[in-house]
Amino acid sequence: MEEPKLGAPMPGDAAFRRTDLLGTQVEPTYAGAPSFMRRKYTRDLKGVDVAVTGIPFDQSVSNRPGTRFGPEAIRRASLQHAWGPYWPWMFDPFDTLAVADYGDCFFDWGQKELVPKRIEDHAREIISGGTHLVSFGGDHFVSYPLLKAHAAIHGPLALVHFDAHRDVEVDEGGRIDHGTMFSLALREGLIVPEASCQIGIRTTYQGERHHNMNILYADQVHASTPAEIAARVKAAVGNRPAYLTFDIDCLDPAFAPGTGTPVPGGLSSYQALAILRELKEINFVGMDVVEVSPPYDHAEITALAGATLALEYICLQAWRKGARGQGLLP
Repeated sequence: MEEPKLGAPMPGDAAFRRTDLLGTQVEPTYAGAPSFMRRKYTRDLKGVDVAVTGIPFDQSVSNRPGTRFGPEAIRRASLQHAWGPYWPWMFDPFDTLAVADYGDCFFDWGQKELVPKRIEDHAREIISGGTHLVSFGGDHFVSYPLLKAHAAIHGPLALVHFDAHRDVEVDEGGRIDHGTMFSLALREGLIVPEASCQIGIRTTYQGERHHNMNILYADQVHASTPAEIAARVKAAVGNRPAYLTFDIDCLDPAFAPGTGTPVPGGLSSYQALAILRELKEINFVGMDVVEVSPPYDHAEITALAGATLALEYICLQAWRKGARGQGLLP
């Protein structure tokens, strides 16, 4: 961590001015360019372990829009964390992983039918050279082209899916819909159903099929410890490459009001984070956080939850690369 010297001016704007991809540069949380966790904005992926990107697409929502503003809000909310090390890991993941902010995926909002391919191509630009990708939606449909890009490299994936909804509604007509994308992924063989887990589910829709997926309903999560839920996920996934998708409406509206389809009875922030921390052994190859809708947020708590989940995932990747905490800090 680069600590400013007493009386010296803070350098500021690490998003543009930092010269080293590693480490944390402290600056005021309320000022400067809001890249995710003050990482450098760059499209030069040389030496980059993890890239974060925004996908500001919300034209497939069935209820409240606004998730196009999600990536911006998640970046802004992340600034209050950008000082490290992080509890309970007791390490700074950015000492181990070179993480960059790749900016957003750009597309023509007037040609909705071309957006899925554009998102897929954008993801391939990043992951084709071996860089790990963390994406911020946008509505949940964006997970479908992201899965296509990842499966093209890693083969069929185990899906670890936190959500209030299963998103496997039947679609025979090529709809761009945030409730159908996992039925499309199943049909195209992008995910392995018996190795996939859907966590926090508390809705059902006519026409939904089980698809041999492992469904951990919200009441089961509430009746179990995080370690017990994680054990069931790890048993299903095994050693397969896995993709993590976190729809923020998996959280109860008390913890995430800023979303398009809030459903009471969901997970607390603690439950979700505690389960995620127990998944260190899973070979995740990519992750997204979706459905953060700032127009319906209060005090930025939904965006803060999204930013924290992404940070926890990056800590998880740093742990897999060897980062370890040193116990209580002095």
